[in-house]
Amino acid sequence: MAAFTMYSTPWCGYCHRLKGQLKRAGIEFTEVDIEQVPDAAKIVEKVNNGNQTVPTLVFADGTAMTNPSLAQVAEKIAA
Repeated sequence: MAAFTMYSTPWCGYCHRLKGQLKRAGIEFTEVDIEQVPDAAKIVEKVNNGNQTVPTLVFADGTAMTNPSLAQVAEKIAA
């Protein structure tokens, strides 16, 4: 089961880097392209004070992280 949903875009370098790091670390996630899913863009805007900032990670408990490091994600999952 995915630990969180990552909202991203295909052209985002930070998204590509984080996805690669997460995959190498064996951390499962669901990815949603905010350019293809209009409701996803609204979710990202809601947690980022109106900005479509990616990558944005939203966890099952409703908390969110924007442009986190692999260490920050791993710490959140371990908590």
